[in-house]
Amino acid sequence: MAPVDPHSYTDGAHPVVSHAALSFYLDFSASIIHGSALLTLSAPHSGDLLLDTRALAVHSASTVADPPEPIPFSLAATPDPVLGTALTLALPRDTTSFRLTFSTSPDASALQWLAPPQTASAQPFVYSQCHPIHARSIFPCHDTPAARITFSLLLNVPAKLSAVAAARHVARRDPLLSDHCGACDDDLWCAPGRIVEEFQMEQSVPPYLFAFAAGGIGFRDLGARTRVYAEGGDKMLDEAAREFAGVEEMVRVGEGLFGPYEWERFDLLVLPPSFPYAGMENPRMVFLTPTVIKGDGTGARVVAHELAHSWTGNLITNKTNEHFWLNEGFTKYADRRIVEAVQGEAQVTLSIVLGWRRLNRTMERFKDNMEFTKLKPKMAGIDPDDVYSEVPYEKGFQFLWRIERQIGRPAFEEFLKKYIATFKFQSIDTETFLEFLKTNVPGIENQIDLHLWVEGTGIPPDAMEPDSAIYKKICYLAVEFKSGKLPSEDEVADWSGQEWVLYLENLPTDVESSLVTALDEQYKLSESRDCDVKVAFLQLAILTGCKCYFNEIEKCLKQVGRMRHLRLLYSSLAKDSRKEKMLAQRIFSEAQEFYHPIVRSVVETILSKHN
Repeated sequence: MAPVDPHSYTDGAHPVVSHAALSFYLDFSASIIHGSALLTLSAPHSGDLLLDTRALAVHSASTVADPPEPIPFSLAATPDPVLGTALTLALPRDTTSFRLTFSTSPDASALQWLAPPQTASAQPFVYSQCHPIHARSIFPCHDTPAARITFSLLLNVPAKLSAVAAARHVARRDPLLSDHCGACDDDLWCAPGRIVEEFQMEQSVPPYLFAFAAGGIGFRDLGARTRVYAEGGDKMLDEAAREFAGVEEMVRVGEGLFGPYEWERFDLLVLPPSFPYAGMENPRMVFLTPTVIKGDGTGARVVAHELAHSWTGNLITNKTNEHFWLNEGFTKYADRRIVEAVQGEAQVTLSIVLGWRRLNRTMERFKDNMEFTKLKPKMAGIDPDDVYSEVPYEKGFQFLWRIERQIGRPAFEEFLKKYIATFKFQSIDTETFLEFLKTNVPGIENQIDLHLWVEGTGIPPDAMEPDSAIYKKICYLAVEFKSGKLPSEDEVADWSGQEWVLYLENLPTDVESSLVTALDEQYKLSESRDCDVKVAFLQLAILTGCKCYFNEIEKCLKQVGRMRHLRLLYSSLAKDSRKEKMLAQRIFSEAQEFYHPIVRSVVETILSKHN
C-alpha cells in the first residue's frame, strides 16, 4: 500500500473516486441519513480498493450492470481513532463505477442534528461540517484533499423544510420524480409529506468541501450573484442582510486582485449558534456562525476570509493536512488585501497585530511539542482537529508577507495571479509551491531562508510585527488601566470590536476585580453583541477572579458553539482553582448536547488535560 495522505486509507497506487452521485434520505427522528452512492473512478480498476469510513453501516456494494452483481466488501474490525474504518471492496475486472448503500450513525462526526427547541425557527435542522476529515462519516469516500471530486446530490427531506448545498441548485420536486438509486425502500423515499432537493457540483472540490443543510431556511438577495440564507425568520434575515450588504463589492475586489471568480455564485448561510467555526468556505455556499453578525458591518471581515478561499483553498487546495498553510496562509494574506481595499490600511494593520499576538500565544500553547509550530508539520497519527491553531494562518501569512516585502507588492501580485492560474482546480504540496516560487522569482532562496520558514519551529527572526499607531494607543491605555484609570468615552469613540479585543487582551490580570467590574459598568462589555468582545471580557473576568460574572460565563457557554470562544473560556476555567474546574465540568455536562461533535471532542480534551 502507498498511502497518499497520513489521514486517509487512500492507496496512491490505485485510481480515486472522481464523481459521486449521492442520494440521501434525512431521517430527523433517528438523526440518521440512509444513503446511496454511485461512485465513478478516475480510471478502471480491478481487485481491492480502499475507501475511508467512520461509524458508517455499509449495507451493500454492487456493480452498475443490469442486473447488478454484488461486490464483496469488508470493514476493518477495529476502527482507528483518527482514520476511522477502512472499507475494502473486491472490484471485478476493469470496474469504472459501482454502487454502495449505507447509513450514518446518530453520532456522525460531520453532522449536527438539532431538535425544534434548539432552533430559532422551531423546525428540525441538520448541517454538515466535513473539514478536515469528516466527510467519511457521511458517505464512503477517498477522504483526502488529494482526491478532488465532482458530485450530484439528492436530499429527501420533510416538505415543510428547505435544503441548501455547496453546489448548484437544480430543482425541488416530488420524490416520485427522483431516482434515489436505492438509498432506502420506495415506500420510505416516496412517503407523503416529503420533498426532494436536487443539486449538482460540476467543478471538482476536495471532499472536505462537501456541505449541505436542511431546516426552516429563508433567504434575502444581496446582489446579482450573492444571497444570504438563515433560519429564524425575517428578523435574522434582515440583520444578516444589513451586516453583509457589501459582499457583492468584495467579490468584485477579489476578482481584481486574484483573477476571475470561478464558482458562479457566492451565497452565505447563517447557521444556528452551535456551528463550530466563524465560517466555512464551502464553494457557492459559505457557512457562518451567527456570532459574526455584530450589527455594525464588521462581520464582513469574516466573509472576506471565506471569499478569499474561493481562490486560495477551493481553487488551489493543500494536498494533505500537513500542507494546510497553503490554504490558510494564502487566504489570510488574500482576505487582508480585500479588507484593505474595502475598509482601509489602518484596519488591516490592526488585524495583523491581532494575528501576531495570537501567533505568539500559539507558540506558548505548543511549547512542549514544537513540531506543530512548523508550517509543514509531521502529522501521522495526529487528529488535525486536536492541533488546529493559528500557525497555518498567521505564520503562513507572515511567510507570504515576507516574500512580498522582498520583491515588492506589484511583483508579488503578478506572482500570485500566475500561481492561481497555474494550479487552479488542483491539490498541491509545499514542495510544488516552493519550486514554483524559485522558478518565478529567481534567487529568492538566497534572499529568504525558505527552509527555515517551512521546516523550522517557532517564529523566524525576519517575521514582522507591524507598526500600528492605533495599537500603540491601545497599549498605552492598557498600561494606564493598571493604575486604575479607565479609557474615556472620547478615547474609545471610534473603536470597533477589533480594538476592544486588543485592549482587553493587553490588560494586566493582577488587578483588583473591582476595576474590571468598573470597566464593564461603563462600557457594558459583558453584554456586547460582538461575541469576540464579550468572550475577551469574560476571559479577563475569569483570570482576575471576578466571580460575579460566572452566571454570564455559563450563559455564554450554553449559547455559543464557536470553537475558538469555547476553547478560550473552558481553558481559562480549567486552569484555575478546583471550584472553577468543577464549574467547567458541570457546564459542559449540561451543554454538550448543544455542541457540534467536533467541538465536544475538543472541550473533552481540554477538560481531561487539566483534570
